[in-house]
Amino acid sequence: MVARRLFHLGEPIDWKIGLVAVVGTLAIVAGYYAPARWTTAVDILAYLVVPLAVVVFAFREDPREYGFRLGDWRAGLVLTVASIAVMAPVLYVVVKSDPVMRSYYAWQTVALPWQLAAGVFAWEFLFRGFWLFGLARRYGTSAIWIQAVPFALAHLGKPGIEAATAIFGGIAFGWIAYRTRSFLYPFAIHYFVVSFTILVAARIVR
Repeated sequence: MVARRLFHLGEPIDWKIGLVAVVGTLAIVAGYYAPARWTTAVDILAYLVVPLAVVVFAFREDPREYGFRLGDWRAGLVLTVASIAVMAPVLYVVVKSDPVMRSYYAWQTVALPWQLAAGVFAWEFLFRGFWLFGLARRYGTSAIWIQAVPFALAHLGKPGIEAATAIFGGIAFGWIAYRTRSFLYPFAIHYFVVSFTILVAARIVR
């Protein structure tokens, strides 16, 4: 009886929320410590395959409930095009004016388009799929704010301006995913952001 009172929290523990937090955190750690030559492979495994396996086999839920669908494609298309139109000139000015951004991203032209797309896709599923919709079951729209925090922390080590603004990008991407019920639109925007940044840094886009 004493032990029961000692460890009783007053309400049941939501083990699914706990698993989202633990698996998501370990994915970030794995990505951070992955050797450069294995970055894409580790991202796909840790950010996509493992969380997806948790959804299917541990939660026994449909991946579509975690954003694996087109969702509201009309809103998604409008938000994607509008976001790209707004971000393109901003990125151009920032990358051109920041030597740290240029030196960090210029060499990444060696990455094949499919490698870049696969890595970004995995990132978006982890944060705007697994984490966002996994937390939304309990926290609703507040999950938008929560998932943006680990997303921002995952940018530590990147150029300062990128790391500092990642929280805002995470919130925006989270809002779009929640609004459309799909992480595919944030993926499209995120892929454009990374690709365009690399092209400008490498002076392919002048």
